[in-house]
Amino acid sequence: MARPMRSIVETIVARDLAPETQKRAVADFARQRLAEGLQTNRQATGREPTYEQIVDGRPGATLESVNLPGRIIFRFDGGLGRVFEWIGEALVQHSPHITGEYMKSHRFFAGGREIEPGAEVPRADEYVFLSEAPYARRLEKHYEPAGIYEAVAALARRQFGDIAAIKFSFRSLQEFGIQPYIPTGTGTVRLRGRKGRFVATPSERREARGQERATRVPAIVIAGER
Repeated sequence: MARPMRSIVETIVARDLAPETQKRAVADFARQRLAEGLQTNRQATGREPTYEQIVDGRPGATLESVNLPGRIIFRFDGGLGRVFEWIGEALVQHSPHITGEYMKSHRFFAGGREIEPGAEVPRADEYVFLSEAPYARRLEKHYEPAGIYEAVAALARRQFGDIAAIKFSFRSLQEFGIQPYIPTGTGTVRLRGRKGRFVATPSERREARGQERATRVPAIVIAGER
């Protein structure tokens, strides 16, 4: 499996090289990853992809202008849309087909809010697929050989790993959308209110933390805008 771009950049910067030589090495590696991403998009969409190049937050800046370790992003037009479509189809294909109920239980969220099929997908910090079936977590654990969501996440990373950060995880679906993960021992609990905004609550609200843990279900998470 290819090493992540950040890891390669850190390795280059750690070498005893002149700053300009380091920048050229990082730029060359970024171009290599860009070529791989373009090829993946061509195969996925059947057309020549367009993209936006962002260097340290500056759209259109040259790769050599990166301030090491810096951050280089290639944002492909329509790229994530194809990723979402592929994952949605793969979840249906890998679902048990006995009654069809689980196949219908998959949901898609952007920034914690559900997106209906065919609706425009807004920019968000993360995108999530999960099943609202009450037995989703139990099924994931016992479905051989590698679960459903975990298996599809692995396949999606193999297919789109150069253009999207995809992982298998767990998320809690409650009345007002997906609630954020609440680590054990945190001083405050942050929940989404009726308007979708996060609301801090005292640590005494242990039941909220317990509810978040109890309602976690398998999920596929795709990183978005930050």
